[in-house]
Amino acid sequence: MRSACLFLLLVTACWALPFRQSGFLDFMMEDDPGSGVTEVPEGRGLPDVDLGPDCPFMCQCHLRVIQCSDLGLKKVPEKIPKDTSLLDLQNNKITEIKENDFKDLQGLQTLILVNNKITTIHPKAFSSLGKLQRLYLSKNLLKDVPVNMPKSLQELRIHENEIVKIKKASFQGMSNVIVMELGSNPLKSAGVEAAAFADLKKVSYIRIADTNITEIPKGLPSSLSELHLDGNKITKVTSDRLKGLKNLAKLGLSYNEISSVENGSLANVPHLRELHLDNNALTSVPPGLPDHKYIQVVYLHSNKIAAVGTEDFCPPNFNTKKAMYSGISLFSNPVPYWEVQPITFRCVFDRTAIQLGNYRKKSRRSS
Repeated sequence: MRSACLFLLLVTACWALPFRQSGFLDFMMEDDPGSGVTEVPEGRGLPDVDLGPDCPFMCQCHLRVIQCSDLGLKKVPEKIPKDTSLLDLQNNKITEIKENDFKDLQGLQTLILVNNKITTIHPKAFSSLGKLQRLYLSKNLLKDVPVNMPKSLQELRIHENEIVKIKKASFQGMSNVIVMELGSNPLKSAGVEAAAFADLKKVSYIRIADTNITEIPKGLPSSLSELHLDGNKITKVTSDRLKGLKNLAKLGLSYNEISSVENGSLANVPHLRELHLDNNALTSVPPGLPDHKYIQVVYLHSNKIAAVGTEDFCPPNFNTKKAMYSGISLFSNPVPYWEVQPITFRCVFDRTAIQLGNYRKKSRRSS
């Protein structure tokens, strides 16, 4: 029962998970599309709720899970049980996190503060949380990344705030972080300092989508397996920005303003499986695809590609490519699809994996 409660609450706070998870326990939840928050219908609530003297007023408590969401709270409740492992404070009106709000919660592992009105977090607010693994601060009014976050942190979600700068010291010493979500902040490339991500030695997933950055950030960690930079204002892909990303398997660059991919860029990501470059301003197929051994999915639809050559995707010798393509999209480009030679896709697993079509002038998505 305890594990079911933990899972249910975590799902409500993670609307942008690094890997798609659906189906399990769906019967317990009713989603409000696009809200990122799962509401528990009236009368159903959490099972076996404890409303005893150790539970904060109006909150629901079960074992070490304390749920204080959707209560209109303007501050963190007092007298939270010291053995709490998960504290849910989402969907309230909290404006400030004070120094002693969590001072006794040394065993806290998950803290959910999504969708409040937080503008200020005291520099020592998290100093006692030596076991904190997941911190969800999305949908608040923060202008800076909190300082002195626990070194034990594995997952940080701070999207949809008002952060304009990622400093070199923002993630100092946070070598255990695996998931980092920074999207939907008014970031600019100048606001992301060089080596800002240098200490994230284990991070495998970074998402910086829907911001104002015009370049791929410098010095990204070599441990990355997924990098999502969709919905920005990036104008080109250069080889130096992908240098050292030998473990990268998925690169998302959809809905940018990319007009060129520098020759040699894809050689720096030798284990790339998926490349998303749709809804950009490319006039040709990115160079380097025929030499890439493992790439399987390439999204190039909704660009300005006017011609596709017979050697744009596949090498002349089958032995040089270890993985067959399972998806290539080229629709909504001005290329006359009837002029594309069938031999162009000789290294594609199945012809149904190729998506061609007539060109239709698209309207750019607002960002």
